[in-house]
Amino acid sequence: MSEKDAHLLIVDDDERIRDLLKKFLMRNGFLVTAARDAAHARRVLSGLDFDLIVMDVMMPGEDGVSLTRALRETHTTPILLLTARGETEHRIAGLEAGADDYLAKPFEPKELLLRINAILRRVPETTAQENAPKILHLGPIRYDIERGEMWQGDNPVRLTATESQLMKIFSAQPGEPVSRAKLVEDLGRDKGQAQERAVDVQITRLRRKIEADPKQPRYLQTVRGAGYMLAPD
Repeated sequence: MSEKDAHLLIVDDDERIRDLLKKFLMRNGFLVTAARDAAHARRVLSGLDFDLIVMDVMMPGEDGVSLTRALRETHTTPILLLTARGETEHRIAGLEAGADDYLAKPFEPKELLLRINAILRRVPETTAQENAPKILHLGPIRYDIERGEMWQGDNPVRLTATESQLMKIFSAQPGEPVSRAKLVEDLGRDKGQAQERAVDVQITRLRRKIEADPKQPRYLQTVRGAGYMLAPD
């Protein structure tokens, strides 16, 4: 799938912003569906699959963070949250709930387009070399490098697009630390401490899925002064 073939869902209670976003993204080649609130989004999602969800955080009724958390129980669709500038707590809460990225309002439409394309490019592709292991074992968890899939026994472990990309990065060089700055770069994000802290949140969330004790990680380790390292069995 090319980025311009993607079907996006816009969720925003402001009709003017919703319509502007829809028209702008359609002009840039995307198929776009819009929902006016969380309840409307749930109804749309019950019948359609999307490649990415762009969602405002502040909405009447169920807010964007709560909806993100609920969707993560059944959906791995990438989510980009729109937050008011200065709402740091909402951004962190959104990432912890399962969002892949956030964008502070007001924003330039071109930046939104760049972030959407960056998220869509994170979908893992086969990168394993022929002589490299195709399955990594992390205790009871196994990760299929070629398929980008994670399993615990017969049960799939759902990964968001960002979590999948992190596993792709780490599995390409198991046993070698990757710096936070390099992770930010490989995830296609802007450089800076804020994005490095956002990566820390994503790492914490990924640890909850692969570690028996996320506070004392065995497999996704912190290497002091060097970054993070995947240490499979």
